Amino acid sequence: MRRSWLLFSQAVTVLLAVYFVVVSLKPQWLESSRLGSVTVIEAPTGGAAKMAGGAPGSLSTAAKAASGAVVSIIASKAAARTPNTEDPWFRFFFGDQVRNETQVGLGSGVIVSPNGYILTNNHVIEGADEIEVILIDARKAKAKVIGTDPETDLAILKIELDKLPVIVLGSSELIEIGDQVLAIGNPFGVGQTVTSGIISALGRSQLGINVFENFIQTDAAINPGNSGGALVDTQGRLLGINTAIYSRSGGSMGIGFAIPVSTARQVLESIVRDGQVTRGWIGVEPQELNAELAQTFNISAKSGVIITGVLQNGPAAAAGIRPGDVITAVANKPVSNVSELLSAVAALKPGVSSPLKVQRRDASLEVAVTPSKRQRPALPRQ
Repeated sequence: MRRSWLLFSQAVTVLLAVYFVVVSLKPQWLESSRLGSVTVIEAPTGGAAKMAGGAPGSLSTAAKAASGAVVSIIASKAAARTPNTEDPWFRFFFGDQVRNETQVGLGSGVIVSPNGYILTNNHVIEGADEIEVILIDARKAKAKVIGTDPETDLAILKIELDKLPVIVLGSSELIEIGDQVLAIGNPFGVGQTVTSGIISALGRSQLGINVFENFIQTDAAINPGNSGGALVDTQGRLLGINTAIYSRSGGSMGIGFAIPVSTARQVLESIVRDGQVTRGWIGVEPQELNAELAQTFNISAKSGVIITGVLQNGPAAAAGIRPGDVITAVANKPVSNVSELLSAVAALKPGVSSPLKVQRRDASLEVAVTPSKRQRPALPRQ
């Protein structure tokens, strides 16, 4: 019995000695045993740990979802040559006055189809002899112009590459003033850049940029080179194509404009299907309704668009529209200004009868008009 007790006491003494040595020299061994199977994720050295999906308030999810589908566009145009350029006597007397340098323009675009269709601005590629598209993964491809629509300043390109990242189209009809957005593009050719802001206004028109204007206004920084890039929501879904800025310096002043994705989708589908954009036309000269015109034509309407001229033998004349009539709705869609009337009539299908609501003095009428195909006029006449 005594021998057993002696062995026990010696064993306890050794264990205590080992414990004190471990506590003094290797305390982390004891911490590891306490943690057991729990996995500990430590913050990287020099910064806080980044949570999945980004830090609170981060828009990284939207940026990652959309940035792969936003491309840089290099549009090249050969310099104009004159008959005297290669004349040695001309060059002897007048010098080399004409430089045969290629003009290069920079812009952005958005891949909207696995087939390689790209939305961009018409002014980005207008007049270009060669167009190169550069993806965010550094792949490059020559682009073919499928079609353009100068009246909305949109163009459709196509590239032949496999496994293309494609942006998800959102709904520009559901956005509201104050919604957060990101603008993604290639400003000044520095490389893909993401800026953030909010929707500042909707339905901006009469800016003198396009014939058909219904812009989304944002304070997200848009600079030269951003044209044709993507305006996306917080999920990375496409809301618009960045097009123009208001600026006194050439840089961003917090007032940028984007073409709504609803307009871009219509142009894309029409060009891919028909090779061109087909719009309706009824042959009227519209003006904004004001008190002076209302008194001149003796009308009581408070809203709508007044018609000051009707083209003879045009669709509107055939339907009985007269000067002084106020159009208040097109195909059951209310119109309150010239821009809305232009867009509503343009959306009509040529050759298909559509109803127009008209205020004629004190009477309310509904007439059926069969629009013709709109040509591209120098002036915004409908």
